[in-house]
Amino acid sequence: MIDQAGIDGMEACNTKAEETTSFSTEAAQALVLELLQDGAKTGEALVWRCKEAGHVPHDDRAFGTVFAGLSKRGLIRKIGYGPRHRGHGTAGAVVWSLT
Repeated sequence: MIDQAGIDGMEACNTKAEETTSFSTEAAQALVLELLQDGAKTGEALVWRCKEAGHVPHDDRAFGTVFAGLSKRGLIRKIGYGPRHRGHGTAGAVVWSLT
């Protein structure tokens, strides 16, 4: 569970992304749901695909609200962890699936 400081930071990052770039949390969430139609994927892979489609925030951490919002609404869920390609020294990539 994310603590309040984490939630506040995630929301601040998202607000900055939406105010300073063409990033839209709502549009990125719609694409994530579409991408998960054909099976589970890591959050890292989903972020890459979103960015390839033009959903590019000032900082990739803005995607935290994309996943948190979908998860909180019960549309996606974590089903495990997979290998990471970025983030040396960090835990494995979260694997997401539609609920």
